[in-house]
Formats: sequence, structure tokens, C-alpha cells
Amino acid sequence: MIELEKTYLAKELPDLTNCKYKDMLDIYIPKEAEHPSLRIRKNGDKYELTKKEPVEDDPSKQLEETIPLRKEEFEELSKLEGKRTHKKRYYFDYNGAVAEIDIFQDALEGLVVVDFEFGKEDEKDAFEMPDFCLVDITQELFIAGGMVCGKSYSDIESDLARLNYKKIDTKLL
Repeated sequence: MIELEKTYLAKELPDLTNCKYKDMLDIYIPKEAEHPSLRIRKNGDKYELTKKEPVEDDPSKQLEETIPLRKEEFEELSKLEGKRTHKKRYYFDYNGAVAEIDIFQDALEGLVVVDFEFGKEDEKDAFEMPDFCLVDITQELFIAGGMVCGKSYSDIESDLARLNYKKIDTKLL
């Protein structure tokens, strides 16, 4: 399946009071790879194994293959050495679309990334960045899931500063 998406750094958080969210744990393997394309994910009470690779060197188009896992399979695979990240994903309604707002936890606290997925390429191309977003980072390699996984905020702080990103206080969520 081809996934069409745009990714943004948040400028501020919209009101997430009534939004559903899931607690997520991502483990990218192999650990030694600079940008692993294989991910094991705990998504709320669901588990999956996903392989994701850019199509035609365009990060906004990804070939994505996902296999659902049973909890026991996830627990066994999660013993593998991998790059880990923990986040809360909020689902925010925005002008008929769903913004997936990832609020990173632990070592990446203060980082908030917003994803929008699209059914058609012309929808993706016509989409305008919401006011609560700072900058389109779809083409920025340093912030891709497999790249940011296993890092701390200070590891990517200079790249974030280049984009004028300011750490967001998410402690109340």
C-alpha cells in the first residue's frame, strides 16, 4: 500500500481536551542501521510489524506493509535490540481531516509532530498547513520515525533550531 502524508512540526498545541489518544511504543530494527525501515509497534492495545520505505526517493509517498501481531508475538519481538521511542498520539479533527499529533515522551519530551494522511495525491498537494503548525518537515530526513527513534531532544536540537522550533510544554497532557 502507498501511504501519502505530510508532516509538520507543531508551533503550539490545539485544544486536545476531547481528543482520543493512544499510547505508542515504537521499536525500529536493526539497531545498527542509521534509518531502519522495519518497525515493531504497540499502538494502544494493538500490535504490528511494519516495513516502510520511500517511493521514488519522495518521503511524502511511502510503500508500507503491515502485519498485525498478537501481544505474545510483540512481546517476543520487543526483546530484540532496537531503537525505541515512546509517544502519545492524539487524533484531532481539522477541517474534515484527522491530524495525528505525536507528543513525544521521555528523552524526546517537548517534541510535537503532526501528520496528515491522504487518499489521493492531489489532496496531499492541495493541503494547506494548519495555523497550529510551524513548518512542513515531510522532506526532512532527521525527523523521520526511524531517524528520531532512540535519540534525545538534545541530539536533534540543532536541526530543530534551524527550523525555528521551540520546545513545547506537554507536561499537562
